Amino acid sequence: MSVVIDPAFNPAPSLERMTGVSVSSTPAEGAEARALFVASEGELPTDIAEIGREALAAAGFTGAANQTMLLPGAPLTVLVGTGATPIENPAQLRDAVAAFARGAREAGRIAVDLTGVLAERDWDADVAVQAAIEGAILARYRFDALKSDAKTVVLDELMIQLLEEDLEDAEYGVERGLILARTAELARDLGNTPPRHLSAEKFGELVAAIGPEFGLDVDVYDREQIMEMGLGGLLGVNAGSVEEPRMIKLSYRPADPEGHLALIGKGIMYDSGGISLKPSNAMHAAMKFDMMGAGAVFASMTALADLGVESAVTGWLMCTDNMPSGSATKLGDVLTIRGGKTVEVKNTDAEGRLVLADGIVLATEDVTVNERRPDAIVDIATLTGAAMGALGLRTAAMLANDDIIAEQLEAAAESTDENIWRLPLDRRYRDQLKSNVADISNMGGSYGGAILAGLFLDDFVDGTPWGHLDIAGTMQSESDDLWRSVGSTGFGARLLAEFAENFVAPAEAAQEDAE
Repeated sequence: MSVVIDPAFNPAPSLERMTGVSVSSTPAEGAEARALFVASEGELPTDIAEIGREALAAAGFTGAANQTMLLPGAPLTVLVGTGATPIENPAQLRDAVAAFARGAREAGRIAVDLTGVLAERDWDADVAVQAAIEGAILARYRFDALKSDAKTVVLDELMIQLLEEDLEDAEYGVERGLILARTAELARDLGNTPPRHLSAEKFGELVAAIGPEFGLDVDVYDREQIMEMGLGGLLGVNAGSVEEPRMIKLSYRPADPEGHLALIGKGIMYDSGGISLKPSNAMHAAMKFDMMGAGAVFASMTALADLGVESAVTGWLMCTDNMPSGSATKLGDVLTIRGGKTVEVKNTDAEGRLVLADGIVLATEDVTVNERRPDAIVDIATLTGAAMGALGLRTAAMLANDDIIAEQLEAAAESTDENIWRLPLDRRYRDQLKSNVADISNMGGSYGGAILAGLFLDDFVDGTPWGHLDIAGTMQSESDDLWRSVGSTGFGARLLAEFAENFVAPAEAAQEDAE
């Protein structure tokens, strides 16, 4: 291939630069910048009382939520607005610290005093510390691995001040905050890496190289093995590409697992649309993000051992690009998914559901834990423009055939501030997926596309409790937005890690509720 790519290029650079966190009951020493939280109403903090609200307002600072203003000095003071009331929850604190970290973007060592925040609300210190760490680190994230003269100032240290009585509790928050921030950064790295730098084959090599460092067993399957396994959806999408597909299986196995969770990730390394070619506009460049479902699953699973997750988790990453060529799958072709179900392809740009179907069937067949199939399956994919049209760029769509799984996903979303909204799995629409020549078609009518995609996948779960996350709208940020840095958001990585950590098998949860 006549393209020059540095063989030393690392698609996961964030793993090489970790931010240090220190927690103390005394004011930080050596900080280059410090945060000062200011509400839009009430008395000003003592440090700036002499300036007065009128002067601050004249300079453009009103204390509106996440508004910032820099006051020169040593250290630099960054005023951060909290709105009409003090910071009330972890999501607001994560946002406020992110605003501060962005305001202090030229400082490598920054300090946050959380004593006032904890005094205002009856919080656990570990929760506040975790939110602060996530806000600071994720706000300062930059993917500059391919820039020859990167100007990014690395965040070397975050210094947090607490009361002496909160220091012990804070240790847990430091640990979790660093783990989950690392998880999201890794997912962002994978999404931001250009498709030629991260083909399915190269992704498999990366996962095989670093997965074991995080307690994961990794099996990577090439085209020949995929053919032997009968993964017709994955092979059909790959048919137009010169790049080989890969199916990557990840296994996390704690001692005496309490349950078994399967995670399926769509890994379309680049999506041209295939024969149903996408229009050539700026959005086309974002199609490197079409592997972020697989990226989120892999990144989330790197956190499991460190979080002490007690359930077994198996990840299935279904990876290929989707390209047009003389050998590409054509409209009207029929593919045979693993297990034998046939699918008429009415649109080659509805390819994600084809590779996910193979992954879901593989998961339903997996009896490697306790000699029975998984207790639940969750898939995650940048699947439909319909989800984006319905919910915008900040909320992902969720569908499920099980209320307990839906509730656990919603709890994880609330905890991580990765917002999801449940759509109905309305089986009255299922007839739209009927085919005259196959068991099912991959496209339905013109409306309800996110629901129709969910109904397609539901056809393959074989009664297993299942949830589906459509992250098409949340996969990227077009500009810096608090802790969501421009480019890949890494959406779903922290959510899935949180979900796995607190996972309870639906059958067990239902029994507990009955008792």
